[in-house]
Amino acid sequence: MVDADQTFVIVGGGLAGAKAAETLRAEGFTGRVILICDERDHPYERPPLSKGYLLGKEERDSVFVHEPAWYAQNDIELHLGQTVVAIDRAAKTVHYGDDGTRARYDKLLLATGAEPRRLDIPGTGLVGVHHLRRLAHAERLKGVLTSLGRDNGHLVIAGAGWIGLEVAAAAREYGAEVTVVEPEPTPLHGVLGPELGAVFAELHQAHGVRFRFGVRLTEIVGQDGVVLAARTDDGEEHPAHDVLAAIGAAPRVSLAQAAGLEIADRAHGGGVAVDERLRTSDPDIYAAGDVASFQHALFGSRLRVEHWANALNGGPAAARSMLGHDLTYDRVPYFFSDQYDLGMEYSGWAPPGSYDQVVIRGDAAKREFIAFWVKEGRVLAGMNVNVWDVTDTVQQLIRTGNQVDTEALADPHVPLTGLVA
Repeated sequence: MVDADQTFVIVGGGLAGAKAAETLRAEGFTGRVILICDERDHPYERPPLSKGYLLGKEERDSVFVHEPAWYAQNDIELHLGQTVVAIDRAAKTVHYGDDGTRARYDKLLLATGAEPRRLDIPGTGLVGVHHLRRLAHAERLKGVLTSLGRDNGHLVIAGAGWIGLEVAAAAREYGAEVTVVEPEPTPLHGVLGPELGAVFAELHQAHGVRFRFGVRLTEIVGQDGVVLAARTDDGEEHPAHDVLAAIGAAPRVSLAQAAGLEIADRAHGGGVAVDERLRTSDPDIYAAGDVASFQHALFGSRLRVEHWANALNGGPAAARSMLGHDLTYDRVPYFFSDQYDLGMEYSGWAPPGSYDQVVIRGDAAKREFIAFWVKEGRVLAGMNVNVWDVTDTVQQLIRTGNQVDTEALADPHVPLTGLVA
């Protein structure tokens, strides 16, 4: 069968889906490409939603992956505001929209992403309770932060992960009062551990953020449908005009699950299980981006990565795999964050219990350093904070898997490139 007779369907209008469509055309695919998005906005990137766009430093149009005209120019059949409700694997069709429109596929890519986890406490239905995942959320939150800053209002954030901290930084820049509630003893505790989590705690405290560690929200209190305060399980009540739930995201697997595709267990992220070529348990269905739990050859484990670079690289990899290219998707996980005057990049994978040492190169007190998570002398992950142009070298250290001299690793006078065997 020639390309022109084939139809590739992509479900999901985020970065992974849009880059997959782009790659299919770039690789010369001449068949039908159908991209189905459940949002009415054209496919966009998510990092600006908690960074530049939320801060008012980037225009709304800057978040979009392509200009709107690009899709028609490249013969991409784009269906906005349409939800895929079912996959019929036997008939190789997807059903979408209110009228149950069907589209037949030869290959199908699931790029359905993730959705914010919800607070399961009283008061979440009040006006002033927010999540941040979609462009519409960011638009609303931007207006909220502007008002809070103008009126000296209070924002309570549940969760001190990346989204919670980035919004806290934005809120303080607007002038809002901020309290962050986190059950762990430091921010980013499960990602960075206590040593590096403390760096971010000190950064935010220096900018006026109040932390409540070791406690959880138990209730959002309101009057006449509007938020007034937030209560924690230590009996305290915190003033709040608005509350942000930033307690993580869950992969959107219901469509795949209903179709009988294999789903990874919680220990491996709970996403749609795919192999090193991003194929699901059905050889004609692929998954990429936040929803995919992929077998990573480098780390010898199944990973689900929710960060921008995974969507940027995973979408094109899935597209090439759909076209029959022989590939192994083994990119080193990467993400970045900007908070106040701190910029950081993180490469690798070092979950709690996987490393035996954290090596600091530079001055953590001045927030100019590189941290390495090391196991038996082998670098598993590295984070550069206000130190630039080292990501490629850090990733080479991770990828080689060779033992390094940890004293040399910690010494800024020893060229980092010289440690790559």
